[in-house]
Amino acid sequence: MMNNCLEDYKYYFSQRFNLFNGNAKEVLTFMASNSIDSIVTDPPYELGFMGKSWDSTGIANDVQLWKEVLRVLKPGGHLLSFGGSRTYHRMAVAIEDAGFEIRDQIMWVYGSGFPKSLNIDKAIDKAAGVEREVVGEIRRGAQSESTGRYGAWGDGITPTKPATAAAKQWQGWGTALKPAHEPIVLARKPVEGTVANNVLTYGVGGINIDGCRVISDDWDEKTVLGKYCGTNDGNASVTNNFGVKQIKSTNTESTLIGRFPANFIHDGSDEVNESLGEPARFFYCAKANKRDRNEGLDGFEAKRDHDGRADGGVGGDNPRNRTNDAKLNHHPTVKPTDLMQYLCRLITPPNGTILDPFLGSGSTGKAAMYEGFNFVGIELTDEYLPIAKARIEFALANLDEKLF
Repeated sequence: MMNNCLEDYKYYFSQRFNLFNGNAKEVLTFMASNSIDSIVTDPPYELGFMGKSWDSTGIANDVQLWKEVLRVLKPGGHLLSFGGSRTYHRMAVAIEDAGFEIRDQIMWVYGSGFPKSLNIDKAIDKAAGVEREVVGEIRRGAQSESTGRYGAWGDGITPTKPATAAAKQWQGWGTALKPAHEPIVLARKPVEGTVANNVLTYGVGGINIDGCRVISDDWDEKTVLGKYCGTNDGNASVTNNFGVKQIKSTNTESTLIGRFPANFIHDGSDEVNESLGEPARFFYCAKANKRDRNEGLDGFEAKRDHDGRADGGVGGDNPRNRTNDAKLNHHPTVKPTDLMQYLCRLITPPNGTILDPFLGSGSTGKAAMYEGFNFVGIELTDEYLPIAKARIEFALANLDEKLF
């Protein structure tokens, strides 16, 4: 998988994971063809997020980048790549143009999205240079009066009423919806011959249905064992992984492992659960919590993530850091490890090697360790590599203490 030129990008190598520091488009050119079993990645959404230079390079939409990803992936190997709701289409087209087959789209739906919308009536009054009358008390943590944006974290809302006729006409209008989902493209490198031939030749080509089935936690174990295994006397075993109960019987070869996995994942929030009716039929995963973000980072310096402004300001508009607190893991777009575990397991064969060309703070690598896979990560930004390495090493040292 390596040649001598890769040494120029080497950051850390071990038996289970290798990390490279450099531009993914360059690093990939030195990797061997047909050497990777799966790709699980969270590339830049190309939104210019918080003014970050890495989020506005166009790399996620670069056909040549995805051609290199295709080349290093084994025939029949799968790719899972997150995208932004506004820019996903360009990434998906680039992936398809590179030679991948688009197989599906997975939606990760959540209730904790933070709206970032211009308050039009306030913007009109501000442009007119008029002062608005305060009509209530400040409400903390909702909308900055200075910016007039819903979702811009400041001192909170100072309720005011429109001052001009034009502002009154546009009261209640904004410019954006509350974010509530992130799409994930599921693509596959074309198989050679039939799928059956491909999986026997290369060990990839399918997705792990039984390993990712979903079953309700409130199922009565004895009833399930009796119904599907013909026993409830201990001759069958039940294990739970990601809320998945696997039921095996010594008396029969039949196995029930829950509902067929869907192209829908939710965060388990009340808001989403109420809309689903029966949320247990879908896999669920909340956003990354503080523990998940910071495991393995003892001794690291807490930092604020700068938003790229010339004055060195911090990300007040970052919906993932609304309080603007310093964090040990200050990467602004950390994905939850259990979500990444589920995705890694969905498309990676046992003992397979996963590649993440956009390593970030290492959530995919951390997940790969927990699932028993090997991992290769590439990261351009120097400051995130020590964080990623520490989080991945934490997972290796704590394989019996998963997050769920």
